Amino acid sequence: MTDYGHDLMFGTFVTPNAGAVDLAVTADRAGLDLVTFQDHPYQPAFLDTWTLMAYAAARTERIRISGNVLNLPLRPPAVLARAAASLDVLSGGRIELGLGAGAFPDGVAAMGGRKLTPAQGIAALSEAIPIIRDLWNTGTRERVDHRGEFYQVSGAKRGPAPAHDIGIWIGAYKPKMLALTGRLGDGWLPSLSYLPNGAASLTDLNARIDEAATDAGREPSSVRRLLNLMDGAEPEQLADLALTYGISGFILATDDAATTERLAAEIAPAVRDLVKRERG
Repeated sequence: MTDYGHDLMFGTFVTPNAGAVDLAVTADRAGLDLVTFQDHPYQPAFLDTWTLMAYAAARTERIRISGNVLNLPLRPPAVLARAAASLDVLSGGRIELGLGAGAFPDGVAAMGGRKLTPAQGIAALSEAIPIIRDLWNTGTRERVDHRGEFYQVSGAKRGPAPAHDIGIWIGAYKPKMLALTGRLGDGWLPSLSYLPNGAASLTDLNARIDEAATDAGREPSSVRRLLNLMDGAEPEQLADLALTYGISGFILATDDAATTERLAAEIAPAVRDLVKRERG
């Protein structure tokens, strides 16, 4: 039985189109914890995810909102830090920051971004996260300087401070990205359908994150384990993922209001009950 010590969280993974805001409102009113949106800026059929997040934040009251995951190569980290902190303040502390290294380099290049190799994408992400956190840290007046291979920040003023400690959740699958997650992330956000051996992969992948966290002087429990579910979800399956692998965030891919409401009204309470009963 694995327990990383986080309360269970349930949310949805929504396509960024004209109906996405109404689905966010449905999730909010139904009582879900989180609504997330794909981020593919090179897809002309999709709305811009950050604009959508801001609009959804204005239309909802209590639900948390995140990209799943934001395309870092097309979103400069210092600007992204200010955007996230600003929306967190305006929404009353409801923004989380899902980040990815950029899985479609040709699409990134088509939009004017730098086409990175997978290794370069990981290196760029490892530079970006400290820049973002430095911009959020208003406990000092020292300006932010970063001279890296991918990002240059020269004397940037810090702030605004977020309304709460925004979690940086990283979409990761390969060993180097998992190590980065353990070293720098607040959460791990993969999709179950992309794992090489399905749920059975979670034991090894969790261990890689745990090892990297420990090597960096962090507690493995400081990295929340979340999971995107693309093929539906039932209480017994989710309870097993929580109890066996320590998953505490379940995000169901759906653009259907009835499925969203069922997740909130039936599945989430049943999973919480099963897990509570097993853990005593």
